[in-house]
Amino acid sequence: MNNQTSKSWLIQTLILLGALAGALLVGAVLLIIAGSDPIKAYSVMFAGPIGSQFGITETLVRATPLLLVGLGIVISFRSGILNIGGEGQILVGAVTAAAVALALPDWPKVILLPLVLLAGCVAGGIWGGIAGWLKARLAVNEILSTVMLNQIALQLYLYLIRGPLIDPQEVAYGTGVPQTGLVPRQVWLARLIPGMRLHTGFILALVLAVLVYIFLWRTTIGYRMRAVGAGPEAARYGGIRVEFYLILAIALAGALAGLAGAVEVLGVHHRALESLSAGYGFSGIVAALFGRLHPLGTIPAAILIGALILGADMMQRAVHVPAAIVMAIQGLVILFVVSSDLLLRKPELLARIFTRHIFPSSKQAKEEAGTGL
Repeated sequence: MNNQTSKSWLIQTLILLGALAGALLVGAVLLIIAGSDPIKAYSVMFAGPIGSQFGITETLVRATPLLLVGLGIVISFRSGILNIGGEGQILVGAVTAAAVALALPDWPKVILLPLVLLAGCVAGGIWGGIAGWLKARLAVNEILSTVMLNQIALQLYLYLIRGPLIDPQEVAYGTGVPQTGLVPRQVWLARLIPGMRLHTGFILALVLAVLVYIFLWRTTIGYRMRAVGAGPEAARYGGIRVEFYLILAIALAGALAGLAGAVEVLGVHHRALESLSAGYGFSGIVAALFGRLHPLGTIPAAILIGALILGADMMQRAVHVPAAIVMAIQGLVILFVVSSDLLLRKPELLARIFTRHIFPSSKQAKEEAGTGL
């Protein structure tokens, strides 16, 4: 790695860390307004996820769906199509995986487990592919279509877990909790540490991160997808089927998000339930951007975002911070990190800010003083 590349990565890292620090500073103001001690709150938020075996393993549990969704975001964003539909794709993948597992309870693990994971991938891929087709064939804005598909997926998901797929015990007891029955035990993902929730889905996500890197940077298809993202008109002139690769990109992103939903069902909850996603579809976008839209960079980014999510939950319980403030801080992190991407894509803006407003040259300062600016 040459000096120019090292300097570029250093600047990018500092911008991202600055965005994170800015979000936390604004969050500190909100904590003060709410009557909480920001120092105590943030000490719990940062120390909790790394202060014990439980904290570390729970961080990795949350990082698993973030990494899977983030890898899909890397593929779609690199291909020039914005996938904001991770939430819906997670839910579709989760409910499909649960339905297949419940429909085939007597099948052996060696067949049923891959089949259930594949079902989640296919369902999420189809759901994402709808937005890709609308973009490629009808020029429908993918941000609008994916957000609307999120709402459709949510309502479909709630209908299924409250109706056709509801746990029979909930009906028998009259409680009516919206959730499916437990999936067969043979498809539960193995726990890596006894007594902890960390499961083999995390290993699967790490393997897929390497495979996505190889796919995007070491295969012809990956090169064509990145070419479409870099310049669709130039790619079309070069003979690349732009529309096909747009659909493929968001379908692959949806498949990875659907896999995240299936992994959550098989590894954590062992059923599809109402609060399954916890916003991973949107937080995965932050993980991908924080990882500079690189599959391997998304790994530490997903772990960091997972730690922040877990730390926020711990902060809420330990310091009695209102849930609305916790959600606001998480939203600020997303807002600041996404906004910082503008500076990362156009570093000349950052240079202009520093040269004109923070460290102006003596000549420029005199000119501004002379003009009264």
